[in-house]
Amino acid sequence: MFNTAYCSDKYQYTMGKSYFESGMKDKIAVFNLFYRTAPDNNNWAVVSGVEEVLEMISGLGKMDERFFEYLLPGDDCAEYRKMLAAMKFTGNLYAMREGEIAFPLEPVITVEAPLIEAQVLETPMLCIMNHQMAVATKASRVTRSTSKPVSEFGSRRAHGPWAAIYGGKAAIIGGCANSSNILSADIFGFQSSGTMAHSYVTSFGVSVASEFKAFDTYIKTHRGEGLILLIDTFDTLKCGLQNAIRAFKANGIDDSYPQGYGVRLDSGDLAYLSQECRAELDKAGLAKCKVFATNSLDEYLIPELERQGAAIDSYGVGDAIATSKHNPCFGNVYKLVQIDNQPVLKRSEDIVKLINPGFQITYRISQNGAFKADVTCLRGGPFEKKLLASEEITIRAEFDDTRHTTYKAGSYEAKPLQVQMIKGGVASRDTRSIAERKQYYLDNLACLNPTQKRLINPHYYKVDISDDLYDLKMNLINNIIKEIDDFSHSQD
Repeated sequence: MFNTAYCSDKYQYTMGKSYFESGMKDKIAVFNLFYRTAPDNNNWAVVSGVEEVLEMISGLGKMDERFFEYLLPGDDCAEYRKMLAAMKFTGNLYAMREGEIAFPLEPVITVEAPLIEAQVLETPMLCIMNHQMAVATKASRVTRSTSKPVSEFGSRRAHGPWAAIYGGKAAIIGGCANSSNILSADIFGFQSSGTMAHSYVTSFGVSVASEFKAFDTYIKTHRGEGLILLIDTFDTLKCGLQNAIRAFKANGIDDSYPQGYGVRLDSGDLAYLSQECRAELDKAGLAKCKVFATNSLDEYLIPELERQGAAIDSYGVGDAIATSKHNPCFGNVYKLVQIDNQPVLKRSEDIVKLINPGFQITYRISQNGAFKADVTCLRGGPFEKKLLASEEITIRAEFDDTRHTTYKAGSYEAKPLQVQMIKGGVASRDTRSIAERKQYYLDNLACLNPTQKRLINPHYYKVDISDDLYDLKMNLINNIIKEIDDFSHSQD
């Protein structure tokens, strides 16, 4: 529909003009995309969106000079416009795989490329990653709140068609059983889910008889598929459930029906109604008839329903997932960490905004299949060399010298989390199906301690930086502080 590589902010290109005219355009920059704080007081997030980032990057250099004339008018921009029109991505990109569990401050994506090429990716990359990681992480929270299947059906509440399509994908990677969005299903290769709306029932009239006719017609026109009847249009227990039971029996639908069948509740006291429905369905000999529930559900309401003994077999969740309702703005940022082999950082009085400088890589330390710690270090640095040689390592908490853990030589496994996905401008696409990406997330989730997966007050997983990265960071900070103090005193 449009070239997402240019879904950008103007200042990316005004900065680029300065780089171009000052001779900086060929300097090799390293940028990290990462987040500082996980939403909902969680300790981690689910990675989704990397595939769309690769597609976005492939769009560079596919707009002619006329596109840039409106953005950068005038003869003095002519050469710069010509360069932009021809500029393709020639660098390298390293990223966590979709379905990876990412912790704060770890590079989710690292870009190594000529400065202008890397700079102009900031806005579209953040747009993609902030949306999909918000949805995937919220889906993870909702699906972790129950052992029952959860379907995502929030397209009508999503922030536009693009968000609905890619939100469906992100929700599945984050643990949802399926999505209702048919375009998302077609693009990403999964089966969409869906039943009926209240308008379907009322299109047959407003009477007990018309409700039965609606159910009977639906079953007859969808035999051979899953059959879910919406039973709360007029009165859930007095007519909706009874008409559903009558319609199922009239059409020979019972526990032998291979595609599965059920009823859906979309209003009222879901705990009470589901219990009553379950009792009536069992009494009618329909023990395998499932009870589905919808109606503004999220990771807080679902456990409360189950605490009250709700007899619900599956949930449908809409806007809570599709818009990441409690935290709709995910906090990924894109920061320059190195220029022409010179590590750089942005200093801040707010300690959480201090960034880690240099060309980095994160390793996940595990023992006997259980994740123990993540450590971010300098690529090719002394700590990475120790890891690759399986030597003894010590990880220290960055802000608490009293907290440290030592892993003896040969006692651990170390897995790099960032994989090279673009080399010299050539992308290697992820060939895994969406089901495989979801399973990758679930496999990672199983390696965390149960206390780290709690929705409320989770135990925080150990995430640190190596000594060499810490020393580099502090040296840069101390040097700039000294320089600022000297400069300030010289002005007195």
